[in-house]
Amino acid sequence: MLLLQHLSFLLKMGILSLVLLLPLVPALDFSYHHTEELEAFLKAVQKDHSNIAHLYSIGKSVQGRDLWVLALGRFPTQHRIGIPEFNYVANMHGDEAVGRELLLHLIEFLVTSDQHDPVITKLLDSTRIHILPSMNPDGFESVINASCEPLFGRFNANNKDLNRNFPDAFILNTHDIQPETEAIMNWLKNESFVLSANLHGGSLVASYPFDNGNSVTVNFLDESRTVDNDVFMHLARTYSEKHATMHKGNACNSVEYFPDGITNGYQWYMLQGGMQDYSYVWGQCFDITLEVSCCKFPQKDELPFFWNDNKNALIEYIKQVHLGVKGRVLDENDEPVPGVIVEAVGRRHICPYRTNKNGEYYLLLLPGTYALNATAPGSSSLLQELHIPDGRAKFSALTYDFVVPHLQTRPEPASCPTEPLYSSDYDKNQSATLKPAITSLVLVNIFYAVLR
Repeated sequence: MLLLQHLSFLLKMGILSLVLLLPLVPALDFSYHHTEELEAFLKAVQKDHSNIAHLYSIGKSVQGRDLWVLALGRFPTQHRIGIPEFNYVANMHGDEAVGRELLLHLIEFLVTSDQHDPVITKLLDSTRIHILPSMNPDGFESVINASCEPLFGRFNANNKDLNRNFPDAFILNTHDIQPETEAIMNWLKNESFVLSANLHGGSLVASYPFDNGNSVTVNFLDESRTVDNDVFMHLARTYSEKHATMHKGNACNSVEYFPDGITNGYQWYMLQGGMQDYSYVWGQCFDITLEVSCCKFPQKDELPFFWNDNKNALIEYIKQVHLGVKGRVLDENDEPVPGVIVEAVGRRHICPYRTNKNGEYYLLLLPGTYALNATAPGSSSLLQELHIPDGRAKFSALTYDFVVPHLQTRPEPASCPTEPLYSSDYDKNQSATLKPAITSLVLVNIFYAVLR
C-alpha cells in the first residue's frame, strides 16, 4: 500500500514518467573491471542499447580471451557509405590500466547521452565509433597489485611487447607476430578506419607519428615527420588542449617537458614496430598515442579524477574524424571503383591511400585549398582543386566525388608489402620538412624506451 502511494505521488510530480523514459544502462562503478566484468558490461550495453550498439570480437589473446570491440552509431552493425569509421584502443600494455577504464566510462557516457545531449546525438548520427577497451587482457589479468610500476602485466602471455610487434616501415621487424597484433592488423584491413588513438600510461602527453625514422624522415630537430605533420600536430593538440592538465606540458618528472603537452614520437624516443606508425602507413588511418596517467595502475579511488580530466578530450578528439574531404570514385555508369589512389598533391603516402570496395576515400586535411589527384590504371589522372572548410561543426567533411570516364582497366585491390618501405632513395621532395637527420637524443631514447 505504501509503495502504491509512493508511485502515485511520483506520477503526480511527473517524475515517474521521466524515469521511465531514461535509457537503461548497467551501473558502472569506478574500479578495475576484470575480464568477466568487462564482458558482462559490454554485453549489457548491447542488450539495452541494441539500436546504437553492436558487440563483436576481433580475435583472441594468447590465453583465449576475446578482444571485444563495441561499435556505436546509428548503423552499428555495418559500414555505411559516407559515415567515417573511428576507433579507440586501450590496455595494449596490460599494466597500463587507466585507459581501459576510461573507455568503459566513455561507452557509458555515449549511450546514456544519446538523444539527450545534442552533440553526442549528432556524433552518433554521423560517426561509427569502435571501442576496444583491452588489447592485452592476459597482461591485465597478470597484474598482482595496483602500483605505478607493476612488476608484471606489460607484456602479453608470450612475454612480448605488443607495441613493438607490428611491421615497421623503416626496419625489418623480426618479432613473431602475436595473436593480439594480428587481430589488430586484420581489423584495420577489414574496416575503413579514418582516425584512431591508443591509450597508454606512464606519462602525460599526446604523441604523434613517426615513432621510428631515418634520414628520409628525420629533420634537424630530431623529429621524424610524416607528410601530414600539420594534421598530426593538430590532432595531438586537440586532445591536449581539451585535457584538464596535459596542455600545460608539466611532465611526470623533472626530466620531461612537453610544450603544449604534445610530442613527436621519434623525438621523444625511437620506437620500432609501434602501432601508430603501422596504422598510418598500412591502415590508411591517422593514429596517435595518448599517455593519460603518470602512474600506470593507480588506486581505484583515483579513477574518477582521470575520467573528469579526459572526458572532454575523448569526445573532442572523435569529432576530428570530420575534418578534410571524403567522397567516392565512380565510373561513367555510377559504379564504384575500388583501388583508386586518391591523395592531396604534395602528400603522397609511401603506401598509397586507395578507395575501398565501395569506391570511398577519406582524407584528413586541415581547412584550406588543396589539389586532389585521383589515379586509376587505364585512365588519365583526375586533378581537382578544392577549398576545404572545417567540417567539424556540421559533423561532416566536405564531400566530393570523382567520375572516371572510359575506364579501361579495373584497379587491383589495395595492397602494400608489410616490409620496410622508407629508404634513402625515396622521393625527398615530398615535403619541405624532410631533412638530413641529426640524432642527438640516443641516450634519452634508450632511457624512455620502456615507458610506452
